[in-house]
Amino acid sequence: MTGRNYLKTTLLLAGLSGLLLLIGAQFGTGGLTIALILAVVMNGVAYFYSDKIAIRAAGAVPVSEAEFPELYRIVRGLADRAGMPMPRLYVSPSPQPNAFATGRNPENAAVAVTQGILPILDRRELEGVLAHELSHVQNRDILISSVAATIGAVITWVAQLAFFFGGSDDDEGGNPFAGLLMLILAPIAALLIQMAISRSREFGADSTGARLTADPMALASALRKIEAYARGTPPATTNPSTAHLFISNPFKGGAGVANLFSTHPSTAERVERLERMAYGSQG
Repeated sequence: MTGRNYLKTTLLLAGLSGLLLLIGAQFGTGGLTIALILAVVMNGVAYFYSDKIAIRAAGAVPVSEAEFPELYRIVRGLADRAGMPMPRLYVSPSPQPNAFATGRNPENAAVAVTQGILPILDRRELEGVLAHELSHVQNRDILISSVAATIGAVITWVAQLAFFFGGSDDDEGGNPFAGLLMLILAPIAALLIQMAISRSREFGADSTGARLTADPMALASALRKIEAYARGTPPATTNPSTAHLFISNPFKGGAGVANLFSTHPSTAERVERLERMAYGSQG
């Protein structure tokens, strides 16, 4: 299952990059080069500062072991088991039960939980959630999501330029209808691919985290509780661009077509996969 998720992520990133190249080509070689340079610069900024951006958006503050000894014990045990350094720990005052991990690599990782998640989960469930979050860092998902978000932003920017200024190979400015389609459809396509990447990485972290604890049903139980308790509480972050970092989408999504734009797969589908892992390991 994990190998399939990695392959899916690779193909989606390739599709996103191909879309960028296709749109950048509307400006010829020069426009394409500028788009790629901009992508590299923006990605570098997002990569090195993603942890600070996410922590600030969630209003999280660093906490000491004296304040949250159980939280430290769980994370330290999981980090040792995963062969990772101990990450920095933060707690957000949000009443919505949620958690996220960020950081460009295991040596610069941070894990945050909300105040709302601590009373509703037992130790086993909290360990499942934290194992999921450490798996995001271990799997380099922050880098992957930063790359996807950056390319998506550049696609939107280049599509707008292509519409308003036209391609370099056509002195008459090109087909305005085709330009309008590019302006509308290219960013939507980029967003859909980004969301698909995010959903794929959630499945990957669920799987890796469940293997780390050897207890898939602990995470399944935690996900059910988080979804049930999250209803009616304000989002755990003020910035929608950081929603993909959380274990559960802090902004309530819809079903059907609206689910295409969700940063997370449905809880029911995640629980079903975890149950298959648990029953398979027992069989």
